[in-house]
Amino acid sequence: MSLIIYTKPGCPYCDKARDHYTEHGIDFIEYNAQDDPVRKREMLEISGGDLVVPCIVENGEHIQSGWGDPLRG
Repeated sequence: MSLIIYTKPGCPYCDKARDHYTEHGIDFIEYNAQDDPVRKREMLEISGGDLVVPCIVENGEHIQSGWGDPLRG
């Protein structure tokens, strides 16, 4: 499984997503979508223009933007 999380610094929802995957032993790649314009553009293409982080991408497919129930970000 390939898991990518697009985040921004200081985002508490990004922290929760990161903690969740780490606690469950799930490896992921994290990209800073706020400070890296290439990664931001990539995230927007994958998410259909949704700026909400964390943006979770599994095996190349956009799973969700935001974290929690309801999703927030």
